[in-house]
Amino acid sequence: MGWKTDWRSFYYETAPEPEDIVLDRARTALLVIDIQNTYLEVPGDPAEAARWQPFLDRMHGTVIPNTAALQAWARAQGIEVLHARIASLTRDGRDRSLSQKKPGFNNLLLPKDEHASQIVPAVAPVADEIVVTKTTDSALTGSNLRMVLHNLGIRDVIVAGIFTDQCISSSVRSLADESFGVVVVEDCCAAATRELHEAELRILNMIYCHVVSSEEVRSFLG
Repeated sequence: MGWKTDWRSFYYETAPEPEDIVLDRARTALLVIDIQNTYLEVPGDPAEAARWQPFLDRMHGTVIPNTAALQAWARAQGIEVLHARIASLTRDGRDRSLSQKKPGFNNLLLPKDEHASQIVPAVAPVADEIVVTKTTDSALTGSNLRMVLHNLGIRDVIVAGIFTDQCISSSVRSLADESFGVVVVEDCCAAATRELHEAELRILNMIYCHVVSSEEVRSFLG
């Protein structure tokens, strides 16, 4: 068992194993998406708090510590560490995409300078690491990330963050459509539920990215 055979959907059940992944430090970036203060707030309603507790447990126990460790590894290897966060550029959010204005979970008003929209300190940027602010799900569509990656000479992107079935999925698909090589680090991601997380990884795997563990990705450097 391993990344070459795990996380396969119906489409790839019988496909041959992919070739080994070899990442060039100078042409690889680690992109961490939307690990922001707002998503770690405990809901005031007890029923909602209980509903979100498994997600919060995964974030504090798995995703944040694993992502921080992956960032430290990337920095030590000379791999660019990039950050994306979702926020509005205006205080009333009038610049948000339609998907961010619809009623429901995605209807969050996160002005760029408020505490709620800031990156969680444990995985925050250091030194001159680049942060892009996006106004829609895809980090590529919703910001100037495409140009940044091009200017940095990046060809492969390691992806971590939240939510697996929303902003991670949208960003991965956009990156794949632009012909970047994409690796999604399973134990550095989360969706609202484990079921949504695992289902989306199977949808994305082999088509838009390769789904790997944080231990496996460390073995890919050429």
